[in-house]
Amino acid sequence: MTGASSGATRIGSTVPQALEFFAGIGLARLGLEEAGFHVAWSNDIDHAKCQMYRNQFGNNEQEHTLIEGDMGELHGSDLPHNISIAWGSSPCTDISLAGTRTGLNGKQSSAFWQYIRLLEEMGNNRPPVAVLENVAGLATSHSGEDIAAAVSAFNQLGYSVDALSIDARRFVPQSRPRLFLVGLTNPPEGSQANSPLRPDWLQQVFADTSLRMHRAVLPEPPEPLMAGFGMYAEEMSDDDSRWWPKGKLTAFLDSLSAVQSERVMKLKDNPFISYRTAYRRTRNGKPTWEVRADDISGCLRTARGGSSRQAVVRLGKGSTAVRWMTPKEYAALMGASHYNLNGLRTNQALFGFGDAVAVPVVEWLGEHYFMPALRGTLDKAKQQHELRSA
Repeated sequence: MTGASSGATRIGSTVPQALEFFAGIGLARLGLEEAGFHVAWSNDIDHAKCQMYRNQFGNNEQEHTLIEGDMGELHGSDLPHNISIAWGSSPCTDISLAGTRTGLNGKQSSAFWQYIRLLEEMGNNRPPVAVLENVAGLATSHSGEDIAAAVSAFNQLGYSVDALSIDARRFVPQSRPRLFLVGLTNPPEGSQANSPLRPDWLQQVFADTSLRMHRAVLPEPPEPLMAGFGMYAEEMSDDDSRWWPKGKLTAFLDSLSAVQSERVMKLKDNPFISYRTAYRRTRNGKPTWEVRADDISGCLRTARGGSSRQAVVRLGKGSTAVRWMTPKEYAALMGASHYNLNGLRTNQALFGFGDAVAVPVVEWLGEHYFMPALRGTLDKAKQQHELRSA
């Protein structure tokens, strides 16, 4: 277990402080800080991700602590006080459709219970807001039992819980739906009857009368984007070595179905350049490529195995070219176009971004949900601070 710096509590500050569990490469931090929070403390077990985190934020921060190591070795007394929000993007490996589907008790996703344990051990220092971010599959895992267990665990710590489904596509041209459980010790009095962020498939958990739930009143989110990946695609010259050679390009084109091939040919014949993303699938035991019909990226995934990586297809003016998606494109599609990629291995960067939360989603929640929920608490803290300073 290694730490980076001390001084995380910022005693006397009226800026709301945050804990970042399962921090990964720090994208939740970027979103929270854009919304006005100060992330005082972070933890992750993955060394490569922590390398990226330090590469982005520095090794010697004065008002932040990064703990690299197993959170099972941490205790509530190790965490800073005066915290307003705890953010937890717990592992989704055992919940996602691409994973084992063993649920919250799976080998990796069970880390959620360590998050709950640490919040419990914080006692009276527990933050008034606690968030869990995970894949949408949590809502249906084990026929809804896993999400009910997660909500119940927050309830036992004194939190009422809201459940939201937000697709990053509302902010960036990437299809990336995620589930957010927002626990509040002081839930709002009002209740929102309808919201696109609480679709029908989430209503089962709200209907469970054994759970303490709320529906905070939120503004309408941006509409999902219908295009835009082309603006994020990294421009490369025709002779760039990252474009696939003729043999690999031919194999790509030969694997396409009739429908896919027709789609590619039409775009190829256009007098202008357009971009599409493609995934490799296995159909009837054979590897095939599928090109998206729209100008949107599929969900970025961790770069383990060829089927998890997306290809970029450039079409138009009578030509077709294909290459792998780049770390720069991954970063932009996660709302982190200015992330420091210097010195990173390609697979390290792809894995880090593919296993993260989109920055603008966190920022939107911070601005429209977390800050309003904390306003009363923060006003009281500000008054107390002014009295001490008088």
